[in-house]
Amino acid sequence: MTTTAPDTTLVARHRATEDGPAPWTADELERRLRELAVSRYHDRHTFNQRMHEGQLTPAELRTWVANRFYYQCNIPIKDALILSKLHLPAQRRSWLRRIQDHDGHTDQDGGIERWLQLGEAVGLRRDELLDHQHLLPGVRLAVDGYVNFCRNANVLEAVASSLTELCAPSIMLTRLETFPLHYLWIKSAGLSYFRGRVPQGRRDGSEALGWVRTWATTCEQQHQALAALSFKCDVLWSLLDSVQGVADQDHRHA
Repeated sequence: MTTTAPDTTLVARHRATEDGPAPWTADELERRLRELAVSRYHDRHTFNQRMHEGQLTPAELRTWVANRFYYQCNIPIKDALILSKLHLPAQRRSWLRRIQDHDGHTDQDGGIERWLQLGEAVGLRRDELLDHQHLLPGVRLAVDGYVNFCRNANVLEAVASSLTELCAPSIMLTRLETFPLHYLWIKSAGLSYFRGRVPQGRRDGSEALGWVRTWATTCEQQHQALAALSFKCDVLWSLLDSVQGVADQDHRHA
């Protein structure tokens, strides 16, 4: 079964004036961005809802972990592309932290290493993950599309696409609460990625939102920011559509 992302009407016309459309205030733009993120975030997807309700089989969890790992591996790549668009040294230093968060300062730390530990906790071998042996075509297409978006977009659009971080802490906290309840066979050490992403998501979401509020001062720029965030929500949703498709096939053949 393929689910459809919730529709949104948040990218609405600006209020008209005698001189043409008037840009929203920064507060109004933020309200629309937050509302868009909440209404379109992938925590509403059937697969994530089943995950948090404890309905996934071990095989379904492994499929998700293996395919999400391709996304995890590409996060520092898209962040490097965004970093190359930033003009101020302070901004580049700040954004560099995101790459280090995922790549780590050594091979023994960082978000990618913690996701590998999650993979081992659900029964996957490291070589399976690192070689992307279970990667689905739809997941590759969605993730590669996001990386290319960050390569070709302007800096405002690229940064705005990261604003799904505003919702990331909530879904990580949900997983930290529900996994120990429903998936007792997964050792607590395997959940370290979720723990680390709570403070990182809060910090990164707040920073990116502040930049977008400052940069998006025209109607065109504000619509670009909303469209970029909408696209990112579609990427995450499409990733889960592919994973859910495998689960549906397995259920039909069971």
